[in-house]
Amino acid sequence: MSPPLDAARPSMNSGRPEPVVGRGALSASRRALALAWRSLVRQPARAALGILGVAAVGALLFDMLLLSHGLVTSMRDLLDRMGSDIRVTSTEQVQDRGPDIADAAAAAASIATLPSVRSVLTIRTEDADLLRGGGPPTRASFLGIGGGPGRPWTVVRGADVAGEHELVINEYAAQVLGAEPGASVTVRAYCSQGAGAPPPLVFRVAGIAEFPFDVPDRSAAGATATSVAEVCGAPDASAADFLMVTSNGDPAGAAADIARLHPELRAFTNEQAIGQLQQRGFTYFQQISSVLTIITVSFALLLITVLLTVSVNQRLGEVAALRALGFSQGRVVLDVLCESALIVGIGGALSLPLGALLAVWLDRILKGMPGIPASLHFFVFEPQALWIHAALLAATAFMAAIYPMRIVARLPIAATLRDEVIG
Repeated sequence: MSPPLDAARPSMNSGRPEPVVGRGALSASRRALALAWRSLVRQPARAALGILGVAAVGALLFDMLLLSHGLVTSMRDLLDRMGSDIRVTSTEQVQDRGPDIADAAAAAASIATLPSVRSVLTIRTEDADLLRGGGPPTRASFLGIGGGPGRPWTVVRGADVAGEHELVINEYAAQVLGAEPGASVTVRAYCSQGAGAPPPLVFRVAGIAEFPFDVPDRSAAGATATSVAEVCGAPDASAADFLMVTSNGDPAGAAADIARLHPELRAFTNEQAIGQLQQRGFTYFQQISSVLTIITVSFALLLITVLLTVSVNQRLGEVAALRALGFSQGRVVLDVLCESALIVGIGGALSLPLGALLAVWLDRILKGMPGIPASLHFFVFEPQALWIHAALLAATAFMAAIYPMRIVARLPIAATLRDEVIG
């Protein structure tokens, strides 16, 4: 096997071995990268296998990093989109639906007087059937809002609720009912309190809206708290499931003020709510992400180590010849490291668009589970995930090159050349 004499020609022209360190580490690294690139080009099948393998495992690694915090980030965005940063409930667990806040209107009015609070909304949710004409009913989540002027939904067509017996519906309900702004819809509620079988009421559709926790195949409607109480057959509109509070910029301070004013209630900031959800509901996805991250990194490490070892063993004669021509031990070791860096670097670059496409596909599959809001995502890009991805791949490239570098560092030059000639 003939050595690449063009790589050693500068040393032969000068009449003495070229000192690698003498021209600086940067120049040595460039020459090592050039030599490593030629080594890869001479074995295109093996190089392609390594690059594609790293691209595949790198894409999965990237997706696992997105999954590890994606659900938490997406849930935080959903809570922020509701326009409040504090949730006040009657229970210790923010996601559990406990007893209603009996006199929510009075509690909201007193909380609104706090200097640290900007606005307060009362939220009541009941199940209801929406009917139009002689068509079949659609079961909907009927949301009643009281208190301040804010709304947790966003109107996309038509107008917002301006008075009693008006409601907004989501896009799915509009399609099922064939209703547009201005249409009349009959509402029959199934309430946890109030009359056992309240009579249905006719509402006018003011607009079509997006709700933060819209489920793709679930109808939703929103109206005033008074309208929801009336459709439930209960004259008292003060009851609510929870309160949505918007602070003046200090959610923790406002939550503390609310706790002192109403010790019977529990105030959670969005971060505290996310913390509870992360401990109780999101741990599973983080554990799966951690396990698959370890597996993918281990597979990439094994793959690159095997490919580099095979490549080095097939080029022992060439390496020994380069050493005999004056290449230092550090130079040939750097060559192996650069070869590993090229394989992992090219494969890692390819893994990013591949991982992005894979994340979209996996996210669509997971969102197909029942009860998942349309705006919730399992895979969410964060700059931190990109840096961790690069760091893990860089560590993999270095660790995979340790054993092949040890082989070339301890290579007996004379014995290897003699075996090469005899062989």
